[in-house]
Amino acid sequence: MSAQLDLEKASHIARRLGLDERGLQCRPIAGGDIASSWVIETAGQILFVKLMPGRQGSILSAEADGLAALERTAAVRVPRVLGRESDPELAWLALEYLPLNRRSADADVRLGRALAQLHRNTGEHYGWTRDNFIGLTPQPNPAEDDWSAFFLWQRLGHQLDLLEKNNPDDRWASWQRPLFETWQARFGRHRPEPALIHGDLWSGNAAMDDEGEPVVYDPAVHYADRECDLAMSRLFGGFSDVFYQAYEATWPLPPGHELRRPWYQLYHLLNHANLFGGGYRTRAKGLIESLIQPRQ
Repeated sequence: MSAQLDLEKASHIARRLGLDERGLQCRPIAGGDIASSWVIETAGQILFVKLMPGRQGSILSAEADGLAALERTAAVRVPRVLGRESDPELAWLALEYLPLNRRSADADVRLGRALAQLHRNTGEHYGWTRDNFIGLTPQPNPAEDDWSAFFLWQRLGHQLDLLEKNNPDDRWASWQRPLFETWQARFGRHRPEPALIHGDLWSGNAAMDDEGEPVVYDPAVHYADRECDLAMSRLFGGFSDVFYQAYEATWPLPPGHELRRPWYQLYHLLNHANLFGGGYRTRAKGLIESLIQPRQ
């Protein structure tokens, strides 16, 4: 059952943030499949608040850290983190309230440029300062100097391990060796810079505000191959051609990115197979089979 917000809890949040409680109101709002989403209105401010049971507080904590990391780059607009708290019963994350609209072509151009600028922020290692989540799935982010090792073990291998644990009859573990060997044979020398990426860039996590400025949210940030964000954006569609053209004009992708794209999409398909099962398992298996086929 999703966490609920009543006036007493809303007042507690307002007090924790040092807000004037006069005229306080709260109402549910559509947004997100993981946390329940609410708007709190006070005499002086409107907040967007996400609630989860206390035992899942680390998910909201990781989201807050990810949004703060993106905001520090000043490359792309994100909702500003106003506060967070977690106790055994309830976890909440308060964000700047931004009216979100469907992106225009101009917003997609601006988003393509902004994403390229975001990716210019690089780290010393792949991974991140903490583990976080991709949806509800834990996403390990240990520091790693070798991209292939990080991608194969902390991304594909991690998802395959979860699938094997929960669906042993499907023999997901048997795919690991042929996948890893095929990647190493084809892309083992690929050495991208560790770029700060959004990490879950599908169209449902990108919009524009009332002034037409693009906004991204619900990140799964880490340092990785920047191609990962572009690959995810193409997996389910929703981004216009001008978005990709603007990115390429700002910072062209290196040769071979089209061949690596389905590998990076596989990570998200495996995660969807873990989260939702059904047709995503079939789709993931089909992609694995195509990837390990010898080249003609």
